[in-house]
Amino acid sequence: MSKKRDFLKQFFKQKKKIGAVSPSSRFLASKMLENIDFNNCKVIVELGPGTGVFTRKIIQNMADDAKLFVFELHEPFYLQLKKEFQNDKRVEIILDSAENIGEHLKSHSINQADVVLSSLPLANFNKDLVKSILNSIYDYLSMNGMFIQFQYSLRSKKQVDEIFDDTKLSFTPRNLPPAFVYTCIKK
Repeated sequence: MSKKRDFLKQFFKQKKKIGAVSPSSRFLASKMLENIDFNNCKVIVELGPGTGVFTRKIIQNMADDAKLFVFELHEPFYLQLKKEFQNDKRVEIILDSAENIGEHLKSHSINQADVVLSSLPLANFNKDLVKSILNSIYDYLSMNGMFIQFQYSLRSKKQVDEIFDDTKLSFTPRNLPPAFVYTCIKK
């Protein structure tokens, strides 16, 4: 079965966990990663990678001594990612909620991430969960660290702006559906 068809099948099974009907496009992946300085980025956290479109691009660009923590709650995607990246010692695939970023970083003697990249469907979550996730991201993001989130609407922008002082918004029409990208800096 093709990856796109499998993704669509998983979407219909788990609409609250999977926020799209197809994997992200290469155009959205480029937009999400365009502001990351991979030469100076040692700890990266990815939330809700789905089938790993962004994960593969991050791994292609990250330094040999960098570490990538990938959080996926949907078990079929988690198992696929675990198998695909099992031989890359820089990558940790984690079956857990984004709220628990700190717990997993600390277990590796890491206090903060340089970048948190998120594909979580925030608009599908209740406001308390979104607030909890955003607070965890903020708490474990280094000063001047970057939080990058894409969404299909601006519904969650107000909550993002309540946590992050410096938020830039861009748009990618070449994705199904078109997507907004929030790039936030912790000040």
